[in-house]
Amino acid sequence: MSSDPISDASARKGSAEVLILAALEAGERHGYDLSREIARRSGGVLTFRATSLYPALYRLEDRGLIAGRWRRIAERRRRCYRLTPEGRAVLARQRTRWSTFVRALSRAVGLRHA
Repeated sequence: MSSDPISDASARKGSAEVLILAALEAGERHGYDLSREIARRSGGVLTFRATSLYPALYRLEDRGLIAGRWRRIAERRRRCYRLTPEGRAVLARQRTRWSTFVRALSRAVGLRHA
């Protein structure tokens, strides 16, 4: 099995929102930290470049699912994001939908748990 990072935009597009919301569940993070956390949680399989991560963050912020604020971290200004109450509710709904989808996909393609 390949452990190459999934960098194809179409492969990440549908999962970006839930990945970002889940990575923010534990607390506030800036963009680069979010990207590292998603890569860490996925064992390096799921990666985001700034060109896809930041537009997704802006969309989530525009929808009121996350809130951003400027902070000074290690002498640099960074925009840090946190989940809003609406973002937590959306994350809970998305987890349910993704769980159903993954179970159905696993059955359809014959995947078995180790």
